[in-house]
Amino acid sequence: MTTMQSAVLRGPDPITMEEVTLHGPEAGEVLVRVVACGVCHSDLHTINRARSGALPVPVILGHEVGGVVEAVGSGVTSVAEGDHVVVAFRPNCGICYFCVRGEPHLCEQPDYPERAATGSNPRLRDAQGQPVQQGIGVAGYSQYTVMPERGVVKVRKDAPLDRVCLVGCGVTTGVGAATRTAKVEPGSDVAVIGLGGVGLNVVQGARLAGARRIIGVDMVAGKAELGAKFGMTDFVNASEVDPVARVQELTNNRLDYAFEAIGLGKTVEQAFAMVRRGGTAVVVGVVGQEVTVPGLAFLGEKRLVGSFFGSAKLQYDLPTYVDMYMDGRLNLDDLVSRKRPMHQINEAFQDMEAGLVARSVMEPGA
Repeated sequence: MTTMQSAVLRGPDPITMEEVTLHGPEAGEVLVRVVACGVCHSDLHTINRARSGALPVPVILGHEVGGVVEAVGSGVTSVAEGDHVVVAFRPNCGICYFCVRGEPHLCEQPDYPERAATGSNPRLRDAQGQPVQQGIGVAGYSQYTVMPERGVVKVRKDAPLDRVCLVGCGVTTGVGAATRTAKVEPGSDVAVIGLGGVGLNVVQGARLAGARRIIGVDMVAGKAELGAKFGMTDFVNASEVDPVARVQELTNNRLDYAFEAIGLGKTVEQAFAMVRRGGTAVVVGVVGQEVTVPGLAFLGEKRLVGSFFGSAKLQYDLPTYVDMYMDGRLNLDDLVSRKRPMHQINEAFQDMEAGLVARSVMEPGA
């Protein structure tokens, strides 16, 4: 049993720092000391659902974790005490239909830690002994977390954890959407709607794939300079012009790929509208509402596809992305707009909602 400080959401009120006890690790599990945890838009989406009553509280969020293995349960062989790891918020079982066919990101029985948190012995409890939810399967806004073995991936020790923690979600989701899900072809024209942490990684994924033109679409003018650092060639300010018309003008109505990285029905529809006949619109954002597209457009062989977690093969992709960063081929430094101590978690989300950061990184030990 580990006692620690965690950022706990209890409903409509701000997140507060509380003392929480953590159970484990048990057989097949790993205890990780959290060194850094990114602030992802998926956490904000979850906060809004919890505050509306759609998800149970209290809950600890945070899932982009870089940390150090403190202890392992019996049977764990892939990591040992002292190893540096990136946490994979959606582990895979390795044996189901999807895992065996090479699609582990679609695993039908992911071994979420919540499974161990059910019944009479919840994994997390507050100071009053009441159960606390392990949000998005990690609860990374804490000093420690416990994950199943397949939910931690060993990485090289010379890689800074306050950068490579982002590989646990945003980097893999964005880069993989371009290179794995869409398989962007060299010489293609690409548009990315939403230049937050995920969208910027879609941009650099398209660059890595050899795209000819990469158009960023956002409503914040400052994203023009930021996007250029990741390989964006053109910027469209959606607060000033019709983004669909402008992208089609820039590409002579020959846009090959459009990526939606916000999570809004309207922007999904825009992505589908701006691609050419035979083009592909990829939904990367978490969309909570219905999407309407013209059915006749499918006669032009337009494709509308979803992408989850960058179609990642975690145990291979995450260390590879870390190596690419260390080799200078992936830009993680410019993703980290600000680092904060964990007690400033509310301010970090305010920065995100205001569009002031690509990513904030929280440091429990600061």
